[in-house]
Amino acid sequence: MRLGFIGAGTMTAAMVEGLCAGGQSGFEVLLSPRGAVVAADLARRFPEVTVAASNQMVVDGCDLVVLAIRPQVAEEVVRDLAFRPDQKVLSLIAATRIEWVRDWIGLDLPITRAIPLPFVANRKGVTPIYPPDREIAGLFATLGSAVECQTIQEFDLLAVGSALMGSYFGILETAQDWLVEQGLPEPAARAYLAGLFANLGGVAESGGTAFADLRQEYSTKGGLNEQIFRVFGEEGGARALQTALAQVLARVRG
Repeated sequence: MRLGFIGAGTMTAAMVEGLCAGGQSGFEVLLSPRGAVVAADLARRFPEVTVAASNQMVVDGCDLVVLAIRPQVAEEVVRDLAFRPDQKVLSLIAATRIEWVRDWIGLDLPITRAIPLPFVANRKGVTPIYPPDREIAGLFATLGSAVECQTIQEFDLLAVGSALMGSYFGILETAQDWLVEQGLPEPAARAYLAGLFANLGGVAESGGTAFADLRQEYSTKGGLNEQIFRVFGEEGGARALQTALAQVLARVRG
């Protein structure tokens, strides 16, 4: 498959890294000159990667066009390109509807949206796609796994879930800062919290047990873990999180 990436930023780098790792990807990759430093680095490291002279040359030379550009500039960039009727499009443009992209392209091409995360670089991504597409699902299976959403509502809700990454690290940051203020050296606080949360993530991922059941299993009745979560709820933490999720969903649905 010949892949062409319009935009050479963080997510393009992560996808190309994951696809080309090991030197037996089966993919030919064309990168746009946008993000020249990232594109040049990828081309230097992977023989199947080439940097094109223009965005149009990327489109001309590929079967699947990956739109990895910011929503603020997406319309301007896409309207300037001439696509072929035999191409497919994979849109990574956040909060941007398929019908908008199709209008900018000016052709009735098959368009799939996806929300890859940086973990695809290590082939550990869990990537929502919509609508279901066997070829696109296979692409992301190479990078970990794909969640084929049956409706745009499902896809939008997973987009909201993906917005929790900053909050995850924010919780670690807040806890680390508090521990340091109480006198614990920062390296010790960071190492302990990072290891603790990494192991908890492994537990959550491995067994299929409901999160509520895991919370109870890891919270002795009357113990410290139960106390933290109880105070979190009493102080409005759970309500604030739900409000933030609802606001992000409204933004995603535009």
